[in-house]
Amino acid sequence: MAASGLSRAAAQELAAKLPVLEGEDAWTAEEVIEVREELITEIERMRRAVAASDAELEQLMGEGSDTSGKDPGDVGSTNFERDQELSMNANTRTLLEQNEAALRRLEAGEFGVCENCGNPIGRGRLEAFPKATMCVRCKQRAERR
Repeated sequence: MAASGLSRAAAQELAAKLPVLEGEDAWTAEEVIEVREELITEIERMRRAVAASDAELEQLMGEGSDTSGKDPGDVGSTNFERDQELSMNANTRTLLEQNEAALRRLEAGEFGVCENCGNPIGRGRLEAFPKATMCVRCKQRAERR
């Protein structure tokens, strides 16, 4: 059994299901295991970051909104810090969800299929950005809108 908890046979079975662009080599079991381990590591890191951010937000929110008698500069600074932490928390949660979704797609054998056109995303793109959900062409179209 591989360190990722995925046997080589299971990884080989997954690799055989994953689409590739014309001219690309098929995925190997080792590559599937590597991508899966990378996603799991990133998910664990993001979960820790969300937990730390939640604790920071709890502390900031616990400071209350009672501004009576406080220096306006301190109030503004506290509000700014709270807004920044809320934004970072939301971004981290989004990244966590994207990584979890990529892991689910990988384990379901649906990894590498463009959610827009249904064509392969391409190994190169997925190796660089495993949470990609669209092929380059569809992503470029979406960004132009």
